[in-house]
Amino acid sequence: MRISNLTQFQEYKEAAFTKRIVHKEADNVIFVLNFTPNAELPTHNHPGANVYLLVLEGNGMVTVNGEETAVAQGDIIHITGDEQFSYRGGAEGNSSLHVVLTKTPSEKYAQNI
Repeated sequence: MRISNLTQFQEYKEAAFTKRIVHKEADNVIFVLNFTPNAELPTHNHPGANVYLLVLEGNGMVTVNGEETAVAQGDIIHITGDEQFSYRGGAEGNSSLHVVLTKTPSEKYAQNI
């Protein structure tokens, strides 16, 4: 058994986002993305994978295949690996996303940045 507290993975970098790996095993990875106000995760996809996002803190905008949707703390989003998506943190404060990525397409998706 392993117990972690998600707050230890909430690290913010001015005008950017951070990615902190919580756990990885086989082709699955769990991480936390942290955004300062208006910081953006560029549009991308994860071919063959599934992406589950839980908004831990704050709010922002998730764009999936060109459709923008406001999200806030407590919202859960499922994105298939073939969908193009991005995220932009809200203007009022920091935001964090708890991410579960199943069937990770390659090792590069399971690294801190």
